[in-house]
Amino acid sequence: MTTYPSVTVEGKTTVVIGGTSGIGEAIALGFADDGADVVATSRTPEAVAETAEKLRERGARTIEQTCDVADRSSIEELCDTTVAEFDDVDVLVNSAGTAARSTFLSLDEADWERVLDVQLTGVFRTCQVFADRMDSGSIVNISSMSADLARTRLMPYCAAKAGVNALTRCAAKELAPDIRVNAIAPGFVMTPLTQETYGDGTQIRADIDERTPLGRVADREEIVGSAIYLGSDSASFTTGEVLFVDGGFTQSAL
Repeated sequence: MTTYPSVTVEGKTTVVIGGTSGIGEAIALGFADDGADVVATSRTPEAVAETAEKLRERGARTIEQTCDVADRSSIEELCDTTVAEFDDVDVLVNSAGTAARSTFLSLDEADWERVLDVQLTGVFRTCQVFADRMDSGSIVNISSMSADLARTRLMPYCAAKAGVNALTRCAAKELAPDIRVNAIAPGFVMTPLTQETYGDGTQIRADIDERTPLGRVADREEIVGSAIYLGSDSASFTTGEVLFVDGGFTQSAL
């Protein structure tokens, strides 16, 4: 009988950048529930400590280490500390994020640079630093369906996520065969930060539901399964892919 790799990250050391809120936190907690050891990090010590406690409650080993993706030395310190504690990193998840809402003509150049620095260059930095220390494993970048859509007032975000997709494909080619690099492109996801915008009863929510074939927004936990798959040995022949998890919105919008 043929034995197939399991879709699990049990026993894998995982670092989740931006892992203390939103989709990143859901992935960090989901990996812990599946048996991984998880380092969930962000810039805020209090958020790191709070998430670390949640991870320990789930039985995961962890460390408390902040990280600012705009600062290469901060990323290097996170990588060094994690490797010293766990010997290696099996899975890296890039989920740090920021945005600037502005029309094209009124967009401030400083906001453009800030979003690109976090959402795109930050992914480049973390991938480069960690890949240099990883013997093998998986990198999962959190992109967005917005990479393929023209969305008003979100140009820096859309541009950055399109860059993440290109970075993912190029890194996958260069880091193969030892390290796989893939991305997840979520659609509209309910998080504490989007609750007010996407909550029931808003016109934005009604429009999203109408245009999405599955007729709703996603819970952030619905992104976790894709991350577990891409981080698991079951995805051993998957690299350079961008997996859309958007309820069919992108295809229906084209």
